[in-house]
Amino acid sequence: MKLIKIFLMTVIMFSAVDANKCLAKDLTLNKLEKIFRSKNLGKRKILKLKRFIQKNKKRSVPVLIRVMKSSEYPERNRWMATFWLGKSMGKQASPFLSKFVKHPNWLLRVASLKVLLALREKKYGSLYGKLLKDPSLIVRTQALENIRQLKLHSEASKVWRMLYDRRNYYVSKKKTKRGNIIKDIIRVVGDLNFQKAKKPLLKMILKERYTDIFSDIEYSLRRITGKVPPKGNRTVKKIYWQRLAISETTI
Repeated sequence: MKLIKIFLMTVIMFSAVDANKCLAKDLTLNKLEKIFRSKNLGKRKILKLKRFIQKNKKRSVPVLIRVMKSSEYPERNRWMATFWLGKSMGKQASPFLSKFVKHPNWLLRVASLKVLLALREKKYGSLYGKLLKDPSLIVRTQALENIRQLKLHSEASKVWRMLYDRRNYYVSKKKTKRGNIIKDIIRVVGDLNFQKAKKPLLKMILKERYTDIFSDIEYSLRRITGKVPPKGNRTVKKIYWQRLAISETTI
């Protein structure tokens, strides 16, 4: 009987220790969540968060997800939580992040795109392609960067269509002007070796109204055609591209 009592007491003692450990963990996680509610996180707190999450990756995941989902937390902290989720889970976080690229908050859409790019996720190419039409210019720019870096040739036609999206232009002094994203679009078309863009680009490079993006068009043509124009001014280069356009015209 004494042995049984001693055994039971030992079990109770260890159970109490385990319970205290669990409670300590919960308290730590609660503290973590409270820190995420802070509007102005200093460098020290950010470092503490980072270290805790690195040491407690699996246990931190539910907190990170809660922070991402809730508008009660500051946007900056939700942005950080998105990146730390990617670092904590790796590619296992990709399915969840792929849903967040449709989030109403543009900041979280961008953050999710950046993390998916860091994870080198190519399987969401069609999703990146759809985001080239996103209402936010910053989201469109990031989606374009994902497609460029991941070399998603399947999305080349969608990239080309961005040139016809009015949202990529702005009005200044009653004139429509090209946004900076237009230069990126033209270069990405070349990086993706989109052959259907060759003829239109050969026409564009000869027109005066595209002088401001001449170097971008030429970059793209060089990538698509594999041709290198002679050194010289724009007139010399235009003559070269004009001859190439004529040589490729079928009669």
